[in-house]
Amino acid sequence: MLKRTALTVGVDVGGTSVRAGVVDAEGAVLDTARAPTPRGEAALEATVARVIGELAGRHRVSAAGLALAGFITPDLRGVRFAPHLSWRDAPVADRIAARTGLPVVVEHDANAAALAERHFGAAAGASTVVFVALGTGIGAALLVDGVLFRGAHGVAPELGHLRVVPGGRPCACGKSGCWERYCSGTALATTAVEMIARDPGLSPALRRLVVDDPGRVTGRRVAAAAKEGDPLACAAVADLARWLGEGLALVADVFDPELVVIGGGVSASAPLFLDDAREHYASRLTGAGRRPLARIRTAQLGEDAAVVGAARLAREAG
Repeated sequence: MLKRTALTVGVDVGGTSVRAGVVDAEGAVLDTARAPTPRGEAALEATVARVIGELAGRHRVSAAGLALAGFITPDLRGVRFAPHLSWRDAPVADRIAARTGLPVVVEHDANAAALAERHFGAAAGASTVVFVALGTGIGAALLVDGVLFRGAHGVAPELGHLRVVPGGRPCACGKSGCWERYCSGTALATTAVEMIARDPGLSPALRRLVVDDPGRVTGRRVAAAAKEGDPLACAAVADLARWLGEGLALVADVFDPELVVIGGGVSASAPLFLDDAREHYASRLTGAGRRPLARIRTAQLGEDAAVVGAARLAREAG
């Protein structure tokens, strides 16, 4: 049973920043603290403890939850591997608890965000939900009967690394052709750069960025150009929509969800691509036209989702 009056801290430990928030039982973020993400285990743990301590100094909090991209142990206490952080087979919960004097749990950031959307956002009331976070890559979570499904070893579901193009674009995971290499903020930029190489005249503005530094072509800049009607940027966004629909059809064939929630930073540009993605999903689904379609919605909690979800998990664990 939840402690209805307790405040807890949720911490979103990202590759560039650590963002913490005090969250009440209704999912409202009452106060925040932020710090740059340092390198090295000891420095990272000191930073996480510091932002929690800063908030605990201003509010009476009972526990803390950490959300991060990585493989979490089934007991929600350890981090096996976090690709953008320094933790490797680390007892993170115990270490942060020792520094703060608070009970601590750890969760995958997509799981935390999905939990928050289930209780306070776009997935409220839904039973079988797939949460897909489109950002630098793809994070994903699965809720069955409203409960997070983590798999036998705590790492499910790694949907971003489903291979959709054999022999396709190389992925940091070591494979090639992964879904996130075609459907993410990074993928949007990669697609635009490839299109510019084939036809530089389609987008003089983006071409100038490529000439100066290809790294300046970001997914956010491509989306902004598409909003202005840039033809190449619009084509790149259309390609992302196609791959989103393709991947969601594959996911639906496996899980048959009633609802798919699209979150992550790329979801802010959903009006540019979501309708096309829905149409492609509906056409590529096995048994198309003869089975119910999952509803596809955008997330409602924005960048607060992982913080809110981690705080709720901390409250439940306490």
